[in-house]
Amino acid sequence: MKNLLLITPPFTQLNTPYPATAYLKGFLNTKNISSFQMDLGIEVILEIFSKKGLEKVFQLSSLKFQIDENCQRIYALQNDYIQTIDAVISFLQGKNPTLARQICSGNFLPEAFRFEQLDDMEYAFGTMGMQDKAKHLATLYLEDLSDYIVACVDENFGFSRYAERLGRSANSFDELYHQLNQKPTYIDEITLSILNQKLIEVQPKLVCLSVPFPGNLYSAFRCAQFIKTNFPNIKTSMGGGFPNTELRDLKDKRVFDFFDFITLDDGELPIELLHRSVCHSEEGISSIQYKRTFLLENNEVVYKNNSTQQDYKQSDVGTPDYSDLQLDNYISVIEIANPMHSLWSDGRWNKLTMAHGCYWGKCTFCDISLDYIKLYEPIAAKLLVDRIEELITQTGENGFHFVDEAAPPALMREVALEILRRKLTVSWWTNIRFEKSFSADLCQLLKASGCIAVSGGLEVASDRLLELIKKGVTVEQVAQVTRNFTESGIMVHAYLMYGYPTQTIQETVDSLEMVRQLFELGVLQSGFWHQFAMTAHSPVGMFPEEFGVIPQQNEVTFANNDIQFTDKTGINHDKFSFGLKKSLFNYMHGICFDYELQEWFDFKIPKTKIAPDYIISCLEKEENFNTKPTSKIVWIGGKPSAEKFTKSKKGQSWEMMKLTFHTKIETVEISLEKEKAIWLMEILEKISISNSKTFTFSHLKEDFVTHFEDFELFWYSKTIKPLRNAGLLVL
Repeated sequence: MKNLLLITPPFTQLNTPYPATAYLKGFLNTKNISSFQMDLGIEVILEIFSKKGLEKVFQLSSLKFQIDENCQRIYALQNDYIQTIDAVISFLQGKNPTLARQICSGNFLPEAFRFEQLDDMEYAFGTMGMQDKAKHLATLYLEDLSDYIVACVDENFGFSRYAERLGRSANSFDELYHQLNQKPTYIDEITLSILNQKLIEVQPKLVCLSVPFPGNLYSAFRCAQFIKTNFPNIKTSMGGGFPNTELRDLKDKRVFDFFDFITLDDGELPIELLHRSVCHSEEGISSIQYKRTFLLENNEVVYKNNSTQQDYKQSDVGTPDYSDLQLDNYISVIEIANPMHSLWSDGRWNKLTMAHGCYWGKCTFCDISLDYIKLYEPIAAKLLVDRIEELITQTGENGFHFVDEAAPPALMREVALEILRRKLTVSWWTNIRFEKSFSADLCQLLKASGCIAVSGGLEVASDRLLELIKKGVTVEQVAQVTRNFTESGIMVHAYLMYGYPTQTIQETVDSLEMVRQLFELGVLQSGFWHQFAMTAHSPVGMFPEEFGVIPQQNEVTFANNDIQFTDKTGINHDKFSFGLKKSLFNYMHGICFDYELQEWFDFKIPKTKIAPDYIISCLEKEENFNTKPTSKIVWIGGKPSAEKFTKSKKGQSWEMMKLTFHTKIETVEISLEKEKAIWLMEILEKISISNSKTFTFSHLKEDFVTHFEDFELFWYSKTIKPLRNAGLLVL
């Protein structure tokens, strides 16, 4: 028996658990509050995509008129799907790697519509290993089955969402309420059967459903409805990203037919107080305190925030706890043959944050008025790496995805240094801003610590619009930063936007040309276009008149986030969607850079005004090599070998030393006068990553000038320059 049951309802990711319940469980551990967590989504997926599950799928659809030729083909091949499904799922779980050869050899997986794209992608398999190629083929196989389920069994199905449309822009609860009063779907039946079993097993007093996205909302309500009907003594609560952004103006009483409580923003203290009120009700109703909690009182929706207790600091919430979750059962999939793009769906990642909130907090399209963005609180690097070590021990996985709004460069540097000092072997990636702090040296350090990729918002590749967005970067700066990451061996993904208020057609075309050049030069590896959406809690949503947009006002009794609007430019940005995404798909596979931009669109567009060598010219600008006195100087290379020799010139001779540095990919040799070589070896020992003491550029200079003259001449010489690639970093 546990006091709390924490649930992520269907569906989020296939390859790794959404971290909200793990964060809450880690916190509850610090308070000795017993809890159990489950990712209901992955359990439902594994039930559907099994031999027994597919038999049921085909049985349910057998009486339907198969109007779709693709569905007819899949239905005809149902025995092949039923026979192979368990082996394929096992392979995607990493439990049956030898199946890769059979998958790749052909004539093993039944093939339908999704496999038709292979004709255009055969070139990509030359850069993919056999395991990745097999994962990609198995993913297409699952997507074919998903298409069949959507067409013939349940139109609301999606691998990472369920009935998402019911949660999108749902100003009224009516449609969702109507759907909840219909007969449960096949997927509902599976969901509720698994839930029922877990409720009997855990016997919780409070069930907390974490709803990160609109695609989790319907299932959360369906679960709460089932609990109210069949386990009326159990209290239900909802929190997470969706209510945090969408339900701040909640007024509809019918919501509380399903949930007893809905909490907003950081969940730790609200859940602790709910636990106290539900599990220790003997304290009396008059003493109950709540933090940012909606509930029904006297048949009215009320918002309670009567606790004076402050929210917990990030240092006090504990390490996320992934126990209870079926970590070995998650499924790695590769949707497209792009190594960077596959990170979101391939591999099991422990999720952490470096900081609460966003250190920038100015972007005009972002919900910067909400606590999860505006309350910035970084975590100390040593504590963060302590948590990394705890999670490696707990999960057996050393891959980490830092899910920050934008990871702070200074903290990334300190975390990287701490990882290297502790000699940890980890792979990690995160979200960033493309700011100038990411120098070539910092990128080298991040790579050495295990950073494999970064994603960041380029948004609209237009300096005018970037300024309007208050992004704090320029296209030139983005080009240089992405180059620094790429040259260090770190992959880069860019979030791209179109349809921002006042954006012209010319700016959309020019933005695409900028993106084309970035991909052609190889400084971007992956990207995703999304159309601008005006949200209620962003500066654009709060002050639309300043951005030339006219909002469509609806009465809000349920969800309030996405706001319909008209742009005074009158441009229909929707029509650019297909062309932008098709061009990007090809650029991500390294092809079609020579196509005219017009070829991506079936309507007339203006020619780009961007010079064909614009990005090249940005990258060719000379860097400023002046080093700040306060810059940290760190040596992450190994100890050199030294060899004495004598140099002679015009009848004079003097002692020299050749220092040989072996890096992982090359050998670097430099020759110096004996005294300077000895000084250099001693100083490298002092500034080595293994030493916790910080040495700055001014410290280095002070030490040098006590022995020699002309430090700048020495530091910027051609002799020392090779050491910059061997591990001598200026940070």
